[in-house]
Amino acid sequence: MKRAARQRWLLLAAVAMLLGLALWQWQHDASRANGELTTLDPSVISHITLALPGAATLHYEKRGDGHWWRTDGTARRVADDDRLRDLADIAAARALNWRPLADFELAKIGLAPPHAVLTLDGQTLAFGINAVTGPQRYVRVGERVALVSARYMPRSPEIRTTELH
Repeated sequence: MKRAARQRWLLLAAVAMLLGLALWQWQHDASRANGELTTLDPSVISHITLALPGAATLHYEKRGDGHWWRTDGTARRVADDDRLRDLADIAAARALNWRPLADFELAKIGLAPPHAVLTLDGQTLAFGINAVTGPQRYVRVGERVALVSARYMPRSPEIRTTELH
């Protein structure tokens, strides 16, 4: 076999080995994925309740017209659809890590009492303090605690924000 042909075969074998290693790594990472906070599809969520400390609990419902309405006694009040969509999207937030609830003292991670309680179609998410390891929040989901990006901390849809351009 000529030298050039042998080099091509070695190069082809090296590329095949790298592809095999990449495929193995991808499957390994996928098997260890932490998943999402809930199994709910944010686009079909129709009821949202948000409780923040020092404020009245807010109740919202997505009606047949596709808009969110406040349902806590405020007469015929349409809510900010974009802000409510942001709250619904928290259901699909990627968990960075899951641990059993028994591993924590709830008061130390801000879950006794929680800093915010978000209920999405009956699924309750209680938000604690920021983790010391980075911009992450503790979130109680049932009998487990997840770490999620701090950007998923719920804010009241009633607070207006100004977009800077």
